[in-house]
Amino acid sequence: MPFDDRTDAGRRLARRLGHLRDEDVVVLGLPRGGVPVAYEVAGALEAPLDVLVVRKLGVPWQPELAFGAIGEHGVRVLNQDVIDSCGLRDEGLADVERAERAELERRVARYRSGRARVSLAGCTALVVDDGLATGATAEAACRVVRGQGATRVVLAVPVGSVEAVARLSAVTDHVVCLETVADLGSVGAWYRDFTQTRDSEVIDLLTRATPTQTPPPAPGAVLFEPSRPGRRTDVPVGRAGAGVRSTGLSRRPSPARPARRSQGPVVREVRVPAGHVRLPARLVLPDAAPVVVVFAHGSGSGRHSPRNRYVADVLDRAGLGTLLLDLLTAEEEGDRRNVFDVALLADRLHAAATWLHAGTGLPVAFFGASTGAAAALEAAAAPGADIRAIVSRGGRPDLATPAALARVRAPTLFVVGSLDSMVLSLNRLAADRLRCEHRLAVVPGATHLFEEPGTLAMAAELARDWFTTHLARPDTGHRRPA
Repeated sequence: MPFDDRTDAGRRLARRLGHLRDEDVVVLGLPRGGVPVAYEVAGALEAPLDVLVVRKLGVPWQPELAFGAIGEHGVRVLNQDVIDSCGLRDEGLADVERAERAELERRVARYRSGRARVSLAGCTALVVDDGLATGATAEAACRVVRGQGATRVVLAVPVGSVEAVARLSAVTDHVVCLETVADLGSVGAWYRDFTQTRDSEVIDLLTRATPTQTPPPAPGAVLFEPSRPGRRTDVPVGRAGAGVRSTGLSRRPSPARPARRSQGPVVREVRVPAGHVRLPARLVLPDAAPVVVVFAHGSGSGRHSPRNRYVADVLDRAGLGTLLLDLLTAEEEGDRRNVFDVALLADRLHAAATWLHAGTGLPVAFFGASTGAAAALEAAAAPGADIRAIVSRGGRPDLATPAALARVRAPTLFVVGSLDSMVLSLNRLAADRLRCEHRLAVVPGATHLFEEPGTLAMAAELARDWFTTHLARPDTGHRRPA
């Protein structure tokens, strides 16, 4: 049954997808031809519409053979089997990714026109294209959105080949295809009008979708105004002689100039002073937040880690503030010894917590992953530390010194995958050395990176519940001096 055009295909596809109306869905159109189809689907489901820009990473001498794919905000998915079988070296991989990343950013800048990407954390990602021939681009897209934090991935197309639909079923939670054809030929043959979609049409559809699909304001979220040109955010701006050093993190707007309400959680990029360096960080601070959770990344990861950003989004939705920061500078990351220098990481984390508390007046909690968990425990044990609670996901708390573990007073939760047997044993050993309230939570079916469907969501929910439960208890953590 041929389709009149992409609009007709989108309307028909939307009728098949009506069961998703009650889910937390984000509709993602693959540019360019998938966007007109996705526009109709998003309108029918009353769901946010966004564009999903991905780039396949092709083997240099055989570009049609993909060894991976990249998406926005540093998301990268690699096929290690292809890399090994082709004998690809790190420098060759980096060259391909560098070129494709530049093209991806160019297209994103053109299509978004300043609009922020719709967060996929905790959502069903509904990926829409105008058809599946080989399905290579759709497969890359589905793998990328999984890396961006989607808990469920559904692919929907008007028409596709039997082979492509079968292959995509293995990398998604569900594939919806109106017409599955053994001998597809070309996708365009199934449309009476298959005129090429222009970039301007993509931009127009995204612009038209935005006003009616912007989520309502988040309760209490404050939009931070950018720093004025020439003014550093860490220089004194208080009353003369008051001896106050402003961090630029005040939670309350000036009475003479009410803050504008945001259309959802507002992200602010800041730089955290830590000794002789300033560490780039991503801050989300709702107006009514009872705490700020500082993320301690490990094993060379940073503030762009899709897993930690997913957890941070879950905490932000629960009304908790979050700070994701890089504990090492770009130069320091070049020396792998720094990645495992727990003392250095702990000092940086302690400095960040002190700076954050001074600027917001809020208590601070820690979320650590891998070596970052050891750093969080060491920092919480430092003299004068006032940490409200700690959560470790797949962490290496055994790398903290026994003396530090014995000094920790903040209630501590260890979250480990049941299939991560070595790390599970190490967490049990570390837990035995703690003298504070603690718990070990084992997530069934999860490996070290919590890549299995639903496991990262479970870890995030455990963290959220641990923080919110212990924040309600005034006797937890270190007491401030009277």
